[in-house]
Amino acid sequence: MAQHKPSGSTRGEIQVRNVTKTYGAGPFAKTVVQDCSFTIERNKLTVMIGPSGCGKSTLIRLLAGFEKPDSGSIQIDGRPITGPGKDRLVVFQESALFPWMTTMDNILYGPRARGEQNGQTQSQADFLLEKVGLKAFSRKYPTQLSGGMQRRAELARAMINNPDVMILDEPFRGLDAMSKELMWEYYSGLYEESHRTNFFVTTDIDEAIFLADRLIVMTNIPTRVRATLEVDIPRPRRLANAFDSERANEIKMQALSLLHEEAMKSFSGGSRAAADFIEAYAKRTGKAPAEAKLPE
Repeated sequence: MAQHKPSGSTRGEIQVRNVTKTYGAGPFAKTVVQDCSFTIERNKLTVMIGPSGCGKSTLIRLLAGFEKPDSGSIQIDGRPITGPGKDRLVVFQESALFPWMTTMDNILYGPRARGEQNGQTQSQADFLLEKVGLKAFSRKYPTQLSGGMQRRAELARAMINNPDVMILDEPFRGLDAMSKELMWEYYSGLYEESHRTNFFVTTDIDEAIFLADRLIVMTNIPTRVRATLEVDIPRPRRLANAFDSERANEIKMQALSLLHEEAMKSFSGGSRAAADFIEAYAKRTGKAPAEAKLPE
């Protein structure tokens, strides 16, 4: 039987322009997103990173169409986003696999629900199961899978629906360190084959740099874009060598410096881990941390 790769789309560019979102009213009003603008480029893997609680999940809900901005605009391929649509698919932090369905049935749920299941979708499901390393677990139920396996099954279930844009909200959060790093490789490999537009939100700097083509660094709440970094590290990327290059460490240092400054605004003393990395980098390269900071 022929294999069917999930195809990348020539669509899927999202533009966020001057978006503001406030919850509550009067003295209880809280602005979570303020005058925020960025572009999720077509066929690129854009990663957003920012302090915990800064408003990233609110942006996810706005991009998905679950909520509407109070001001500003969000468009996909020039069309306003007015609600959820099949052109966008969201993978959340919590597992959404149906516990009464096998792995294969979970993956095929979307095509079946739309009345589109046929020989081609079955072949694509087989292909995706093999790509995420679950071919031998196609008849297992979610409770029989590890956390990492469940996440892989969810990636396969998302991709078989062939959305123009995949939106992922910290999908590997809660996994142990080894499982999380394996997920980076699985996910990166799937992206490198399809080059579908992906928007990935995380608080893990290593995860962000390993995965991203472009890295959007956010401010503290009310959130907006602090800086955008091009992650020009060659693909394919593998854990064995992804962080060996000086360029990867430069990008990490730049991002951590920015995040450290944002952390300083909320916590006395700021982020100790960020400060330690920046200091070590400066000693190794002879560059003062201030030399690598990006402008506001």
